Amino acid sequence: MRITALTIRWTPWRFVTAFGVVSLLSDAVYEGARSVIGPYLATFGASAAVVGLVTGVGEGLALAGRLATGPLADRTRAYWPLVLVGYAVTMVAVPALGLTTALWVAAALFIAERVGKAIRGPARDVMISHAAAAVGRGKGFAVHEALDQAGGVAGPLLVAAVLAVTAHNYRPAFLALAVPAVAGMVLLLWLRAGVPEPRRFEPGPRPGTAPAPPGGRLPRVFWTFLAFTVVTTAGYATFGVLSFHLATRHVVPVAVVPVVYAAAMGIDAFASLASGWLYDRVGVRVLAVVPVLTALIPVAAFTRTPATAFAGVLAWGAVLGIQESTMRAAIADIVPAARRGTAYGIFAAGLGGATLVGGLLIGALYDRSITAVIVTVAGIEAVALALFLTTVRPATKARVLRR
Repeated sequence: MRITALTIRWTPWRFVTAFGVVSLLSDAVYEGARSVIGPYLATFGASAAVVGLVTGVGEGLALAGRLATGPLADRTRAYWPLVLVGYAVTMVAVPALGLTTALWVAAALFIAERVGKAIRGPARDVMISHAAAAVGRGKGFAVHEALDQAGGVAGPLLVAAVLAVTAHNYRPAFLALAVPAVAGMVLLLWLRAGVPEPRRFEPGPRPGTAPAPPGGRLPRVFWTFLAFTVVTTAGYATFGVLSFHLATRHVVPVAVVPVVYAAAMGIDAFASLASGWLYDRVGVRVLAVVPVLTALIPVAAFTRTPATAFAGVLAWGAVLGIQESTMRAAIADIVPAARRGTAYGIFAAGLGGATLVGGLLIGALYDRSITAVIVTVAGIEAVALALFLTTVRPATKARVLRR
């Protein structure tokens, strides 16, 4: 009777969409803060080194912290408590930035927000994977990512509007983010009351399918998939490097750079939807486009022609969208439900570490020669493509067995 009520009141699509709206509101909150955290810390007298340290520590904890919260989610199955705590930390910490009067408090609040993301990430992805199993994992994660990125566009635009109206007063801008924060928490609590056990959306394994690996180990195909992800991401330029090129080479006016970023976020959403739709039809083979697009990014983005550079940034946004949607869907298909929290935690940490390597590598090479960047990235992506070819068959087999 309980399952029937759950099915009538909350369909898998309704659950995925509602969670996507929660992420939209949450992204509006923390992306709004991230878009101005550097200059805001500078108002307290922070140097560039201090800003780099604070943001670096925050981003590192947001990703590496999932190595702990992923296994914790698997051991305790306390998915909802972890999600609620994680979102609550973000929704409180960001508006509180508007009330701070000291640099150390502002830095602590920013880092706390990133820790909140680490707490909720693996547990949230596991719950979405259960609902997405009933609608198509590619489409389910794609819709969630598209809504998520809509918030990534809306938040910075809200902050920019408040700054314009208040003559660049940061405090009202942060306090304005309390509106989406409260709305997001109300929606999340409503979702928790309506779907206390998202695992019910996902049917159990069919007779004859492969059981979870003995000893709770992650399947071998996960590690090969992770290796592909790490290598291809090691050649992926960060937007910091791209925006540095756009501004210092006078490709576009500095004021236009945030608009270019917003356009990339829009392409992120579109790419997640397109790749998710294709993933449900052709499987993991759709991810072959990732190393190809990644290799093309520096070729286009590091030119001095605005239209070509803009196309390169859009390609960067497309890769980001695929990373954050379809790659997450693939993990749900190749890892048993009981180990998905751990898998998502390791995946996020690997992705974060590779992003750091890519940013440092491409930044260092850029200072020497753009040609060196293009050649090096092409070589890295060739290796990634070779790794991908070794992953296709076992990943496809695992996907079939999970369905």
